[in-house]
Amino acid sequence: MSDGLRDIESRADCEQLVRAFYGRALKDPIIGFIFVDVAKLDLEAHVPRITSFWETILLGARSYGGGAFRPHAELHAKVRLREGHFAQWLQLWARTVDELFAGERADLAKAHAHRVAHAFLGRLQHLDFSADPAPMPAGLTVTQHGPRAG
Repeated sequence: MSDGLRDIESRADCEQLVRAFYGRALKDPIIGFIFVDVAKLDLEAHVPRITSFWETILLGARSYGGGAFRPHAELHAKVRLREGHFAQWLQLWARTVDELFAGERADLAKAHAHRVAHAFLGRLQHLDFSADPAPMPAGLTVTQHGPRAG
């Protein structure tokens, strides 16, 4: 799928990728609401930070400081981030990478996103397990049949 595409080579490339991804993600019918309504993402404030994250991962720039997990845990407390949300994020990310770039770093961008998504999902599910059983978010109906345990 190289179609004459070049690999990710600079911070500007990382920013192009991040902006293209968020242009897609913010409008996405599955995950867009998380960025727009729940996180109320300030894109212009967020882009330099997430660009630094990817510049650090892909180019070894060490321009990113801070933990990436905490903001996701805070979001998860507001709206349960589920496997399907991460799957959609990964699909949009991979499609964006493939449309813009090809090469070793482009492959690394997809592989690292996959690793991070699975690690975050696992940690968030653990938070659910160790937290008080909270009611399910609106829009889902939970039914229980038979005698209640406990």
